[in-house]
Amino acid sequence: MVADQSHKKFAEAICEEIYISSQERKTGIAKRTPEYICQKIDAGKAVIAITDEGEFAGFSYIESWGGKSFVANSGLIVAHKFRGMGIARRIKEQTFILSRKLFPDAKIFSITTGAAVMKLNYEFGFRPVPFGELTDDPEFWKGCEGCRHFDILESHDYKMCICTGLLFDPKEHLEIKHPGEEPSTQPTAASLAAAAQQLAEAAKVLAAAADKKEK
Repeated sequence: MVADQSHKKFAEAICEEIYISSQERKTGIAKRTPEYICQKIDAGKAVIAITDEGEFAGFSYIESWGGKSFVANSGLIVAHKFRGMGIARRIKEQTFILSRKLFPDAKIFSITTGAAVMKLNYEFGFRPVPFGELTDDPEFWKGCEGCRHFDILESHDYKMCICTGLLFDPKEHLEIKHPGEEPSTQPTAASLAAAAQQLAEAAKVLAAAADKKEK
């Protein structure tokens, strides 16, 4: 569901889950504050999953950049005790639908290191792209400053990091599918090859950065 004022009480728990996830994966997830999460809820740009018992189960939010020509789907997180139940897919779908409703002409993008998130994005019609095809709005990239790998991004002039860029272009007229249905677009050999190449390049960048720090 779209988060409302009654869900602001979960802001601390959402931030905690984001932080724990970043520590477990040992990859960079930009830090978020409860105030930031509440701003997204106030603006009607957040999706939250709540159990019948009133427990927080998952969250995601959207933000527009570059004069609303780009929309980012960010902060997708599922509470540990509710993982493996398909909640991430449902949150992703609702976040995607909300993005298309609020910004129908915008390109929707995501940057991630998570294989599961990449798979979800592929199923919704996203394709891997270089960072150069994403927004050049400096305010978006400021959000990466809390990431442990920000120095890598900065040293490459915001054109490369360990994350993979994923993009949905509404001009491609890709069809929205619902949970349980077959996705309209399966990852092609070309898109998978491009993603593999991006991951390989990111691994090289990370290895080079680690070697530099050791020296």
